Amino acid sequence: MKIAQVAPLYESVPPKLYGGTERVVSYLTEELVKQGHDVTLYASGDSQTSARLRSVCEKSLRLEGGKLLSPLAHHLNLIETVAQEADEYDLVHFHLDYLPFSQIRRLEIPAVTTLHGRLDIPDLYPLFREFDDMRLISISDAQRAPMPWASWLATVYHGLPADLHEPSFERGEYLAFLGRISPEKRVDRAIEIAKLAGMQLRVAAKIDDADRNYFESEISDLLVNSDVEFVGEIGEKDKTSFLGKAAALLFPIDWPEPFGLVMIEAMSCGTPVIAFRGGSVAEIIDDGITGFIVESVEEAVEAWKKIPSLDRKSVHQRFLERFTSQKMGEKYIEAYELGISEKTRAARGKRGLSLAI
Repeated sequence: MKIAQVAPLYESVPPKLYGGTERVVSYLTEELVKQGHDVTLYASGDSQTSARLRSVCEKSLRLEGGKLLSPLAHHLNLIETVAQEADEYDLVHFHLDYLPFSQIRRLEIPAVTTLHGRLDIPDLYPLFREFDDMRLISISDAQRAPMPWASWLATVYHGLPADLHEPSFERGEYLAFLGRISPEKRVDRAIEIAKLAGMQLRVAAKIDDADRNYFESEISDLLVNSDVEFVGEIGEKDKTSFLGKAAALLFPIDWPEPFGLVMIEAMSCGTPVIAFRGGSVAEIIDDGITGFIVESVEEAVEAWKKIPSLDRKSVHQRFLERFTSQKMGEKYIEAYELGISEKTRAARGKRGLSLAI
């Protein structure tokens, strides 16, 4: 199959440091190439891939530093480039949210769109009702909850290469928090849980400019005189050690998480997860096997006491069974074939209607 993968331009593919969507696009692209498909990746020029790379900007937008940028302009240019070349592919897979919808409809591009973000935003609903002919892929069933009426084609869970991380089956030395410092990620809860559990907490997290004030006003003081080591933002190569040496990953979210890539990153290292219920958590974590699902700080502390009862080999095995990039690639091919089939039927229907008229 000839497939185009269209990634956001904020980070390279794969990202140098933080970047969930771009990382998943990389894993998917490499897996599809491995499975024998002809893949072109539309991404920033500093991306690395075994597919054919097609770029419209030299560097990922975040690495452009202090330059005056208009991210929307770059992405509209990207969409136009893809639209002009779309007839070269059997299917175009967009990862740009709703930005390409108008082009997809007007040019009748054979396309699917994976939605990577939260959908509980009322401003989105009229837009998605208008574009009810778009073929959408969710990254969890929970992500669909605000818009169950949308044109969902499939749910495909994220996956990682099976050998990306070396699992560790030792108990671990500390509690870990990995991701981003923001109000919805609730690192403050992680700090409180670790304190009550009498454990060291290591925080490896990105601080976006938009969250800088939150960090300085709400979080920085919590790090003073506490047993918390703030590691900062880390790259892929550092995650094996960071997660593998942890006794558990804390995932104390306070929002409807669409997926939560860090949960399966921990599982791939054999590290169990203590996660607050919300969004996709109950779909990803098998309670009592790969971790514990809780609803309060107090429950999280009690869950920590039960962590030694979990078998880290079983945690890793469940990752292999459910969340590898191979499984992700196979599921996407099924979705692509379904999307192409639906579009073909729709086109035949239109031709039949025209002939009848």
